[in-house]
Amino acid sequence: MGLPSKRRTKTSKRDRASHFALKPAALSKCAKCGKPVRPHVACAFCGTYKGRQAIKIKVKAKTTKQKAQERKEKTKEKAAKK
Repeated sequence: MGLPSKRRTKTSKRDRASHFALKPAALSKCAKCGKPVRPHVACAFCGTYKGRQAIKIKVKAKTTKQKAQERKEKTKEKAAKK
């Protein structure tokens, strides 16, 4: 089994691993909704890819804040009717 003949210095180790750094994600805009989307991937928001509907997107569940807001609006409507 081969053994290293010389110690790898900190500098040479960093030079060797310099290309391991993370690069920023390349994003483009969705043609339909304008949201940022990775290239060659269907839009997670509207489900389109290359101008056509690629995946069916379910309606997102309402958050607790949205539900509370709707309850307030309903109670205001009921109070206005009376």
